[in-house]
Amino acid sequence: MMWLFEFYETEVIYLRIHRMSATFGKLSQRTLHLSDGLNIIQAPNETGKSTWCAFLLSMLYGINSRERDRVGFIADKNRYAPWSGAAMAGRLDCRIGGNELTLLRETKRQTAPLGDFKAVRAGTMDEYPGLTGQNCGETLLGVSREVYERSAFIRQAGLPVTQDAGLEKRIAALITTGEEDTSYSEAAAALNKQLNRRRHNKTGRLPALELELADTVSQLEALTGAEAQLSDQHRELSRLTEQEAELSRLLKLHDLWDASKERRLLSEAEDAAEAAEQTAVTLRRRAEEARLPENETIGRLRGAIVNLETVRKSVNAAMAEKDAAMKAGVKAETAVSESPFAGRTAEEAHRVAQNAPPIRPKTWWFPILLLAVGAGGTFLLSALNGEPYPLWAFATMGGIGFLLGIYAVFSRERGDRKKQTAYLAAYGASSAEDLAALADDYAAACRRRDEAQNAVVKATATYDALYASLTSNEQGILLEVRRFAPAAFDIPAADAALRECAVRRRELTVAENAAEAARLRYETMRRQIPEQTAPVEEPSAPPTQSRETLNTELLSAKAALSAAQSASDRLTGQIAALGGREALEAQTEQLRLQIDVLEGEYQSIALAMETLDDANAALQNRFSPLLGRRTAELFSSLTDGAYSGVVLDRSFRLSAEPTGDTVWRDAGLLSTGAGDQLYLAARLAICELVLPDTDPPPLVLDDALANFDDSRCASALRLLKEEGKKRQLLLFTCHSREAAFFADDPEVSVQRLTNDPSEV
Repeated sequence: MMWLFEFYETEVIYLRIHRMSATFGKLSQRTLHLSDGLNIIQAPNETGKSTWCAFLLSMLYGINSRERDRVGFIADKNRYAPWSGAAMAGRLDCRIGGNELTLLRETKRQTAPLGDFKAVRAGTMDEYPGLTGQNCGETLLGVSREVYERSAFIRQAGLPVTQDAGLEKRIAALITTGEEDTSYSEAAAALNKQLNRRRHNKTGRLPALELELADTVSQLEALTGAEAQLSDQHRELSRLTEQEAELSRLLKLHDLWDASKERRLLSEAEDAAEAAEQTAVTLRRRAEEARLPENETIGRLRGAIVNLETVRKSVNAAMAEKDAAMKAGVKAETAVSESPFAGRTAEEAHRVAQNAPPIRPKTWWFPILLLAVGAGGTFLLSALNGEPYPLWAFATMGGIGFLLGIYAVFSRERGDRKKQTAYLAAYGASSAEDLAALADDYAAACRRRDEAQNAVVKATATYDALYASLTSNEQGILLEVRRFAPAAFDIPAADAALRECAVRRRELTVAENAAEAARLRYETMRRQIPEQTAPVEEPSAPPTQSRETLNTELLSAKAALSAAQSASDRLTGQIAALGGREALEAQTEQLRLQIDVLEGEYQSIALAMETLDDANAALQNRFSPLLGRRTAELFSSLTDGAYSGVVLDRSFRLSAEPTGDTVWRDAGLLSTGAGDQLYLAARLAICELVLPDTDPPPLVLDDALANFDDSRCASALRLLKEEGKKRQLLLFTCHSREAAFFADDPEVSVQRLTNDPSEV
């Protein structure tokens, strides 16, 4: 085997892995330490055992970034994308011979996970020569990824050995010449491909040549008819060419006539443009002499005059409002003056109404009091005189007192009414309520008078402001109009002057537009009409046939000529493609010779395939017994002698012979555990056969013993321990029996992993 490391030409290189650190799939900055020999890594399901195995393979051989997801399949770049969201990265510390190396892979581009590779010497960070991300695995292990995965890299779901061209080449090289460039399946496929290229049912080169020969014969038969048709087309082309020339001559006469007419129209357009420009120049000069204002000024002043009418109407309306307000003020003032409270304020009027003399209520207690006083006085006098008065005396004095009291009550009431009547009469009221109503009316009249006076003031101010604005605007308009119309001393005259200016400006604008349009029409006609030299003799009249008729006939003639030319070209092309009679006959002879040659090659390739099958059978007879014997030895050891023989074909299909039984059992008929043991034995035998003896790569088993019973598991473990003396061996398992089996064995490294992220 050729190594890339020059200083190891005489040494035996042993790859031993010390430690793996991964950010890969569910592994987030996790580290796994390994020892020489057999390593038992016990871990429950979903702890990352298969992920560690995939990580080791990716560190050695990289990840195929071009691989895509398919139905039922997830590419490694997606399957093992870190769950933490970090970039995929890894480190592998190992020993090669006497050198300690560190392999580093990082992800710098998302499309190339683990694409950045570096191999350095441990402790120095000096790059190790010769190792790249592409050749690392094959350089360190001595085999390609395909061979390694089908030999020393054993998964539970991948125990059976599948056929691969790389594995086939290596086996062939080991038992023949030593060169890994020969594969029966590839050679057979290549020969079969060459055979099919020549003939495969109705496809291939031979059927194609036979069809081509038949087509060539058919072309020879069509050649004579094509030459006759070509002669007829040449005669038709000559006739149509003469017809096209005559029609073109007649159309040329039309062109000469139209050109003469266009020259006349162009001259007329030029004269019209010059006349229109002269008119515009004259009107423009007159406008400048008359100092005509611009259209914008005319429009603005006329708009101002129109606005004057609006302002004048507003002045008239304000005058009417002022007159109405003054009339309302006079009326309101009259109403106040006619009131009995005239000259007083509304508050004073209300106080006058409130101060009217009241009519006091009748005091009936007073007559009763006088009655009591009269009777009491009589009784007192009777007592003082010492003799009692008669009863009528008491009644008489009491009655007199009562009558006097009644008189006093009515007398006071008459006095109050007299005072009140006199007070009310002074203000023309008949009652206190009437007087209060008069006071309220007076207060309302005062308010209306005040409001009317305010309205008069406001209307007067509005009228004055509008009148001042009207006068100012009129003066401003007249001052501006007199600049170009000195005779305009009033608004009607100014309006008439502006109307005349607008008419003259409009005439100037029309003239300028007409001049511009005439000049544009002339320029357009001049550009559209190409410069022509007048013919020596212009046609006196156009042809009798119209241009439309001649164009129609010319188009028909050209279409017929084009069709005839196309038919002639097609026939010429067909004849040229046929190559003439001599060329077709030569091609026919050449095709027959090619068919004879290919028939000979077909027979030779068929004979070569028979020879290759014979050689393959001979090679298989050399290879299968060697691998079968070693597989049988290992399988017998694993099953405690239950099976004594194993055979396998070129596609690695296995069959086992039970001890004492002559009937071979296909691997598919064995139990799951026995089948796994048979495939493990075949894998170990292939490792011995195809992997380097001087540098045995590490053996990796991912739950490969899961279906073994305890007895056969113990046999397998003893076998693997012996294998671990020759190479480093990593056994990942979800069971505890493997660790228990080697619990007291110092030669075997046992470690247990958990789901604890802090575990190192």
